[in-house]
Amino acid sequence: MKILVVGSGGREHALVWKIAQSPLAEKIYCAPGNGGIEDIAQCLDIAADDINALLDFASREKIDLTVVGPEAPLAEGIVDLFKSKGLKIFGPSKLASRLESSKVFAKHIMKKYNIPTAGFEEFTTVESALRFVKDAGRPLVIKADGLCAGKGVFVCATIEGQEQAINSILKDKTFGDCGSRIIIEECLLGQEASIIVISDGDNVITMASSQDHKRAFDGDLGPNTGGMGAYSPAPVVTSEVLKFIQEKIIIPAVKGMNSEGTPFSGVLYAGVMITKDGPKVLEFNVRFGDPETQAILPRLKSDLLEVILKSVDKKLEGHTLEWDARDCVCVVAASGGYPGEYEKGKIIKGLTDVAWPEQGMVFHAGTKKQEGQILTSGGRVLGVTSMGNDIKSAIDNAYAALDKISFEGMFFRGDIGKKALRKG
Repeated sequence: MKILVVGSGGREHALVWKIAQSPLAEKIYCAPGNGGIEDIAQCLDIAADDINALLDFASREKIDLTVVGPEAPLAEGIVDLFKSKGLKIFGPSKLASRLESSKVFAKHIMKKYNIPTAGFEEFTTVESALRFVKDAGRPLVIKADGLCAGKGVFVCATIEGQEQAINSILKDKTFGDCGSRIIIEECLLGQEASIIVISDGDNVITMASSQDHKRAFDGDLGPNTGGMGAYSPAPVVTSEVLKFIQEKIIIPAVKGMNSEGTPFSGVLYAGVMITKDGPKVLEFNVRFGDPETQAILPRLKSDLLEVILKSVDKKLEGHTLEWDARDCVCVVAASGGYPGEYEKGKIIKGLTDVAWPEQGMVFHAGTKKQEGQILTSGGRVLGVTSMGNDIKSAIDNAYAALDKISFEGMFFRGDIGKKALRKG
């Protein structure tokens, strides 16, 4: 088969890496790809959100299957476009993608189908939002409605912080039209977990659990980012917790979307807070998580491409996945200044000193290859990933591999996975 993977991040590197292991994959393209993906796929000079150019390429080259990594092309309707031309593509439709592209839509779906989540209100004006937070007088979470690359969520303990977030989104238009509406919701307490499933519209198959680390700095401090690291499995997701999530969150969401006339096929990601009152949904995403994918796929022993094809062909029923029992940890190496302003073009050293599976796997995110060297080209640059017989070994192995790598301004969190150690 000829496969096209859309995207350029660490998630896409992990997807290409795993798909390349399938005997079904004969040729893999990636648009636009990155400096690491170039080693295992042919990278194309086509932006991930240029869905018409992607369609032209897929039609011309007779691509057998397209796998979409990031949310933006899904929200723009790439799946609908490809299917209208008879091309096979993995991902939800534009309308189904609203579960991620509109937090307001997602919240109303959760409310309608009794999916446990934080209490919320929506606002379009600064004045009404400010009145609400002043009356509330408690910690709140403020979210821009649309897609903001993981940066449109503000957890605010004080009224001052809440006012700043509201003004930033609604008044200053930090996120443009994506912030024309906001959600203000109660601040849930507990541990977060990521539950990712693959759906064919009726059936779902659950991937291994994981936990992301959204904040920029150790101790969950600093601004939200696209994700600074992840580990799998997440001990906080016990078998009982997973059963609850499947029965009370995932299945109702899939059935609910069917009832809405917008069947959900592809990847459904539930970001869940495990509270004292049980799991509650923080957000839905409609694609593989990043960096969760880098911690999950190395543990997957089954053929990922086969599972994706079964999803596209609506044949998931009865299919199961086989997992490596070992733990896996991914630590993100980022450019200095991220998630704010940062410099690009820094030479990355030590990449060849990390070899899979002995030391680990380095998934490229913000990199490019130039004159034989790998340079930084983004905020999150690398996802250094290692396995271990227990979570401590996986953590130690990941940081040992990270120690071999360097570039000017590189920073990373030093506590990825430590929450799992506290869970025994």
